[in-house]
Formats: sequence, C-alpha cells, structure tokens
Amino acid sequence: MFIVVLVTARDKTEAELIARHLVERKLCACVNIVAPVNSLFRWDNKLDSSEEAMLIIKTRKALFKKLEEAVKSVHSYEVPEIIALPVVLGSKKYLDWVKTSTV
Repeated sequence: MFIVVLVTARDKTEAELIARHLVERKLCACVNIVAPVNSLFRWDNKLDSSEEAMLIIKTRKALFKKLEEAVKSVHSYEVPEIIALPVVLGSKKYLDWVKTSTV
C-alpha cells in the first residue's frame, strides 16, 4: 500500500534538509516542497500563525515508522506535523517507480 505523508517545516531550507535526508535513505521516492505555506494553529493554548514550508512525501505504508523517526531526527519542531494519507488510486507506472525507489 502506498501513502502520501505531509510534513510542515520551519522554512524551505529545513524542508530541503528533511527531503534530502529521506530520499537519500530511500525512505521515500519523491518529496515535493511547497513554500511558503501560511499556517494558523493553536499552540500553548494560544492562537498563532506562521509561514512554513510543506513537504509532500510519496512512499510505502510499510516505511512510515522509519520515515517518522527520520523526520524527527532532523526536524526543529518539538511536535512536527507528520501525517499519512492513503493513496486510493494511482498510475501503475508511477506506483511501480515508488516501490522500486524505496527500500
């Protein structure tokens, strides 16, 4: 099964560091970085906002735990967003590439 993992990062520089860390370790096939992303959230019981970067990570469900640990090992946030969404359908050739590009 394939998943798309969303991770927000402090900025584009941190997002690129995280992306490289994951792709080099073959924990994902591809990472798209979208920046800037404007986030509005509650933290320490206060409404806050921040300009961040969003990583859109394509991988296999079986690699989620290792990917999560790898993100946490280089991420600057105390509680980074790391959420996975199932891939319901996809191009066979693309999904084959994701499979062969990951460990």
